[in-house]
Amino acid sequence: SKELEGLLPEDRTIRLAKRNGRKNEVPADKRETRKPRSGRPVTDRALAAAMSGAEAVSGPTKTRILKAVNFLLEQKKLEKIELKAIF
Repeated sequence: SKELEGLLPEDRTIRLAKRNGRKNEVPADKRETRKPRSGRPVTDRALAAAMSGAEAVSGPTKTRILKAVNFLLEQKKLEKIELKAIF
């Protein structure tokens, strides 16, 4: 998950362009619209909370867990699953 969610140079460029767009008041049609990665990996605490079911898990955390699971399934040449199948 750390490799999947980690920021790449492209993500840092997107964030910089958005920040500069806000500072310089660039017209709305010329602003950066792509979304960078979150930069947050799935933590052990989040996995424990998701597996126990006792604690509520936030939406972004569920998405990160789904991406990590689907990546592992893809490596094993199995079909991807949907969010509803996990949660």
